[in-house]
Amino acid sequence: MTEEIIIAGFGGQGVLSMGKILAYAGMMQNKEVSWMPSYGPEMRGGTANVTVILSDERISSPILNKFDTAIILNQQSLDKFESSVKKGGILIYDPSGITTHPTRTDINIYTVEAADEAAKQNFKKGFNMYILGAFLKLKPVIEPEFMRKGLEKSLPSRHHHLIPENEKAIERGKEILKAKYIIPTPLN
Repeated sequence: MTEEIIIAGFGGQGVLSMGKILAYAGMMQNKEVSWMPSYGPEMRGGTANVTVILSDERISSPILNKFDTAIILNQQSLDKFESSVKKGGILIYDPSGITTHPTRTDINIYTVEAADEAAKQNFKKGFNMYILGAFLKLKPVIEPEFMRKGLEKSLPSRHHHLIPENEKAIERGKEILKAKYIIPTPLN
C-alpha cells in the first residue's frame, strides 16, 4: 500500500500540521513516510501545501506530480491541484471560500464543511482535524491508536490537553463527509 497525498490551502489553516500529524502517525505505525512542506514567506494568509507519502515499501522520491488524494482548503489550491489528482483518485475539499467547484468526472469528489463545523462546535483550531477525519474515513491508512500517537508527537506538550477534543473533531469529520461526485461503476 502506498498513499500519495497533497494537502493545500492558506497558511494558518493547519495544512502543514495535518501533514505532520499524518507523517508521525505513519512512522509510529511502522510505515515508510515522506513529509515535504512548501510555503511562502507569509506567516498566515499565504499559500501552503505539503506532500505526504505513506507506504509499506521504501519511498523512492518525495517529489510527486500526481496524487492519489488531494485535500484542498482554498480556491487557489483547487485551481492548482485539481488536475494533479490521478484518474480514479480522490479530491476532498471544504466548500467555504470556493467559488469554482471541481468539475472532473474521472475522480471521486467529496466535501467536508469543516469551517462551518469548527464554528458550530466553537473549535476553530480543530478545522484541520475535521478535514483529517474525512480523509481517514475514505482512506483508513492510519489506525486510531497511531493517530493519537501522531497527535502527541506533533503537538507541543502545552497543547496535549486538547488531544481528546482533536480526536472528537476527527471522528466528527468522518460523519460530515459528503460525496459530491463518485465515478459511476460500469455495469457488466
